[in-house]
Amino acid sequence: MSVSGVLSFTQQGWEQVLAKVKRAVVYLDSACAESLHWGCGSTRLLEAVGGPDCHLREFEPDAVGGGAKQPKAVFVLSCLLKGRTVEILRDIICRSHFQYCVVVTAVSHAVHLTANHVPAAAAAEMEGQQPVFEQLEEKLCEWMGNMNYTAEVFHVPLLLAPVASHFALTPAFASLFPLLPQDVHLLNSARPDKRKLGSLGDVDASALTPELLLQIRCLVSGLSSLCEHLGVREECFAVGSLSRVIAADLANYAPAKNRKKTAAGRASVVFMDRTLDLTGAVGHHGDNLVEKIISALPQLPGHTNDVMVNMIELTALQTEKENCNVVAPGCLAQSNDTTAKALWEALLNTKHKEAVMEVRRHLVEAASRENLPIKMSMGRVTPGQLMSYIQLFKNNLKALMNHCGLLQLGLATAQTLKHPQTAKWDNFLAFERLLLQSIGESAMSVVLNQLLPMIKPVTQRTNEDYSPEELLILLIYIYSVTGELTVDKDLGEAEEKVKKALAEVFCEESELSPLLQKITDWDSSINLTFHKSKNSVDKLFTSLRDIAGARSLMKQFKSVYVPGNHTHQVSRPHPSDYPVLILFVVGGVTVSEVKMVKDLVASLKPGTQVIVLSTRLLKPLNIPELLFATDRLHPDLGF
Repeated sequence: MSVSGVLSFTQQGWEQVLAKVKRAVVYLDSACAESLHWGCGSTRLLEAVGGPDCHLREFEPDAVGGGAKQPKAVFVLSCLLKGRTVEILRDIICRSHFQYCVVVTAVSHAVHLTANHVPAAAAAEMEGQQPVFEQLEEKLCEWMGNMNYTAEVFHVPLLLAPVASHFALTPAFASLFPLLPQDVHLLNSARPDKRKLGSLGDVDASALTPELLLQIRCLVSGLSSLCEHLGVREECFAVGSLSRVIAADLANYAPAKNRKKTAAGRASVVFMDRTLDLTGAVGHHGDNLVEKIISALPQLPGHTNDVMVNMIELTALQTEKENCNVVAPGCLAQSNDTTAKALWEALLNTKHKEAVMEVRRHLVEAASRENLPIKMSMGRVTPGQLMSYIQLFKNNLKALMNHCGLLQLGLATAQTLKHPQTAKWDNFLAFERLLLQSIGESAMSVVLNQLLPMIKPVTQRTNEDYSPEELLILLIYIYSVTGELTVDKDLGEAEEKVKKALAEVFCEESELSPLLQKITDWDSSINLTFHKSKNSVDKLFTSLRDIAGARSLMKQFKSVYVPGNHTHQVSRPHPSDYPVLILFVVGGVTVSEVKMVKDLVASLKPGTQVIVLSTRLLKPLNIPELLFATDRLHPDLGF
């Protein structure tokens, strides 16, 4: 089994889709678009569609229908074919002239039976039959207006967005995040007639909401398909309460029983809750260029794991802000460019200094191959130096096309190096190291009092001061790294001071960011009272206390910090007896953590093949967004 199995699994799935799209109008939802983006690229889809026109559309309620000369449609969807999703399908088809409709779903028919409340015994008897898909095929013909038209509905496991040969993400599950102790109270209130849950340690599948349980089953279905592709029988392990439920569901997944009997290989699948260690996600000790790129550059619209690279420097347009939207952005995913892909893999697996030198080397070699008038310079790599190399390609269309992927990564690097956020990265790192020293020597109240002077209203802040969102990142770092707290009078008083200061800052913001709107449940600071703001901050600190106690139920690995050691702040992974290790981090993972896992396994158990999977690629700001989300227990499944 090759570690590149995550890539071949994704590409094999997309080949099944591409076989259906010739001269079709193709509708994709955002998660499937992201899988395509990283797996084989939109160019591959456009080539398969053929024809002079672009017929690629986002699957949404207002999507344009098919015209009189567009008789064929293909819908590629990551979700269950149920409820609102089916309504959108109906509306698009009814306002179109389609005579041939294909619907591809990333969710298996077995999960559709579960979603339609078909008992397990009855579902087992339907093996080989697909009544849910067949019923929808009839509906599609009805909506097209002629029962003799052609309709197909089938399942392809488009689960992954492969970022590298050993690393993939699950865009459809980007919002899946482990439970917190406060969620136990919500679960108890929803089951008044059942035994009360005492803690997260008591949570099992029967205690979860139907929506969350169904979301888990959708994920498990995709992971089972991956194991089938890899030819392995999996042994499931878990660290954390939600991971325990997911691992149990995969281990007991009925449609996989026959596969497990015949699989030649063996693999361990280890699920791990992100909440057990948030320091790695919000900290800045990862010396990796890619982490800085995804933190500094704006998110690519509709994506959770890629960024927009400003390409205007390669055009004749002026670089004013208003021109930035005129040129389509570049991105990090370069699935069809061999050279750019090799550079991307190098950036994932090297430290910051080596990475920027590798970018320079690739640009110099590309310019030399195109006989461009390059002036060599050694020493420290600067953004200006990189831009001077990139601009050599500006007026040479052939060279631009030959090295388009490389130039996007080069521009991403240059734009990140000169971004104010990158300069602030080192400030964060310095303060985090100071915090670690304080945590090792002082009480939590002392640490919070150190933070207090840094909480400044917008009228007193400079560019070097921390914004409210950045202060939340630091608080999450402090509470996660400290672990279980001893609550005393000093801690209570220190927390109250920080709460009051934060509440006042929220009220005085000139404009509330999307994150602060979510936290305060208010869309403007104008009408945000101190009382309302303080209540929101009190709830926020409940979550912070939950983070601190996240490892309290564990027998091992209770600490992620060893006093006196400022370099390795994450515990070693548990050793495995199987030749393939699949680590799935529920709630997101950073590039540095993926590299650390890969390097640790290589040193501790050479020969073990490692695949790291996660719900999303993390930057520090993602954690408060996920942590303070209100829909953890009731995910939106599209119906």
